[in-house]
Amino acid sequence: MKKNSNGIKKIGLIINPIAGMGGIVGLKGTDGTIYREAIKMGATPVAPIRASELLSNIKNKEKIILLVAPGKMGADIVRDIDIQFRIIGEIGKETTKEDTKRIAKQMVRENIDLLIFCGGDGTARDIFDSIGLKKPIVALPSGVKMFSSVFAINPRAAAEIIDKFIEEAIETQEKEVLDIDEELFRQDILQSKLYGYLKVPKIRRLIQSGKIGSGFGQTIEENKKQIAQFIVENMQPDILYLLGPGTTIKTITDNLNLPKTLLGIDAIYNKQSVGKDLNEKGILELFNKYDKVNIIISPVGGQGFLFGRGNKQITPKILKFVGKDNIKIVATTEKMRELNYLNVDTGSIETDELLKGFGKVITGYKEELIVKIE
Repeated sequence: MKKNSNGIKKIGLIINPIAGMGGIVGLKGTDGTIYREAIKMGATPVAPIRASELLSNIKNKEKIILLVAPGKMGADIVRDIDIQFRIIGEIGKETTKEDTKRIAKQMVRENIDLLIFCGGDGTARDIFDSIGLKKPIVALPSGVKMFSSVFAINPRAAAEIIDKFIEEAIETQEKEVLDIDEELFRQDILQSKLYGYLKVPKIRRLIQSGKIGSGFGQTIEENKKQIAQFIVENMQPDILYLLGPGTTIKTITDNLNLPKTLLGIDAIYNKQSVGKDLNEKGILELFNKYDKVNIIISPVGGQGFLFGRGNKQITPKILKFVGKDNIKIVATTEKMRELNYLNVDTGSIETDELLKGFGKVITGYKEELIVKIE
């Protein structure tokens, strides 16, 4: 990629200001008008904080000019950071996906070298619809669902990608954008299909992989049952267990003959259900009733994320309360074969650091694996 004639890279920035707002309150997304429900439930913007963290971590600020969307879609965040910028396009009081598409097209016409967008899978689809493979992108993960393989691991990784793009010629690759049916997702059905591709700088360790399902088949299902049996046999009395999403953890509740929200957070106490499809508020209310808490979580297949993808109801506040020593990680041996390490992206650098290091993953009956958490 050639620099502009003055040696400065022109980089576009578009922020979806409502991305991720449904996570903490347990709405599993903000597509369409559902964000209004999230606001009523007390959700606050997540994307501006993530974008600010990304921009603050760029080292080569003097070598770029940002072409930013107006107001809360970009300009409001950039004003507080020592970086050259110019505002592109117009928006109304309420932003829509059409604003994202229109402004992305305008930025391409302005001959940007790279486009940064901040959002989730829905925003990725909007960017694909508007620019396709015309320009390389850096996708900052800020949504609730981020199953597409275009996203950076976290804001610091996104900043590192941008710096490398500025400093040297980086090869690009086409990565998948997935179409997730959000209405079905809220009904505990994960239905995805390939929507398209976006061009992403090829820096593997800084870009997440696409989500891979846990898989089915007698061997895998037996493996899950072994994990479930071990967990149930070792459950302690008078401890509240928060159960994350996924089929592996559902096998635990199946063992107990209890219901499970497949794509949500549930709670059990003394092997009885005490909470279903909980959001942050619901979890914190349980903390007032129960002193001892454990979290049982399974990493996202293919991506390796423990926290920050699909379980944002488990917030940094909750994780600090529970503590790393009280988090039990479970995964089938097949899932762990695909993962060299596990990731965390809680939205809090402090909490991420508390969780990093090494962790035990229960992979069968009395079988454990020591894995690095990054």
